[in-house]
Amino acid sequence: MKKIILSFIMVLANFIFAQEQDSAKYFLIRCDDFGMNHSVNMAIKKIIDSGIPFSTSVMFACPWYQEAVDILKENPKVGVGIHLTLNAEWQNYRWGPILGKEAVPSLVDTIGYFFPSRSKLFANNPKIIEIEKELRAQIERAISSGIRIDYLDYHMGSAVETPELRKLVESLANEYKLGMSGYFNEQYSSITYSAPLGTKNDSLFNRVKNISIGVNLQVFHVGIDNSEMSALKDMNLFGLKNMSVHRQEELNSLLAPGLLELLKEEKVIPITYRDLILKVGLQNMFRSSDSKY
Repeated sequence: MKKIILSFIMVLANFIFAQEQDSAKYFLIRCDDFGMNHSVNMAIKKIIDSGIPFSTSVMFACPWYQEAVDILKENPKVGVGIHLTLNAEWQNYRWGPILGKEAVPSLVDTIGYFFPSRSKLFANNPKIIEIEKELRAQIERAISSGIRIDYLDYHMGSAVETPELRKLVESLANEYKLGMSGYFNEQYSSITYSAPLGTKNDSLFNRVKNISIGVNLQVFHVGIDNSEMSALKDMNLFGLKNMSVHRQEELNSLLAPGLLELLKEEKVIPITYRDLILKVGLQNMFRSSDSKY
């Protein structure tokens, strides 16, 4: 036990030392839900075309993931993560486990779809062995897709809902030599829920103007406000009204004229998870006590 504690202290000390030697301000853009549907895919393609460095998290359990993979193959500089998925929250647009309902029956409803919320999933007493099998299948699909995978994160937080599950995901990251979002001392921010419609652009620019030294993670949920996107309704009570409009406005804020210039003016360095992992090292990953992930 003493050796384990000492090893952890050394890793933490090395990480803190590396951070203290670097007084730069880093802006880490992460766009979630790539592969969810065509609208999200086309929105993220627009971000790629803008030239801003960013990372994106792919939902490999979703129907449109292959289109996302094809886009990423043509744009290898984008940092890529696996958006580990155990929920399907949209009315009339659902998905289920890669392994099928027979292989992981405790993770699905009577039809075979993932549950729309964490509470409904865990009310069904999901078996950790089935969760491990499904998460591993998603990671294996991602790796076998032919694109470089850099990190893991978690759709709606379900994959790390309990301490036991968090240890499981940490072990999978270690096994597959992947980073984990939230394990590089990132300072989290998002305009998805915090900024009402009509304020997202100003909120993002104010965030950049007041950015702190260190790694600043800005999470986006983008989409194109079209018939495909506007037809989706979140079955959870906390879901956004006019979600399609919210996603379009997030996309507009990220593509806003002047954002790249503002980053330069404020001496803020855009960084991807791939860059961050190379800079810090997987061996120095740790989760701070106040992390949101």
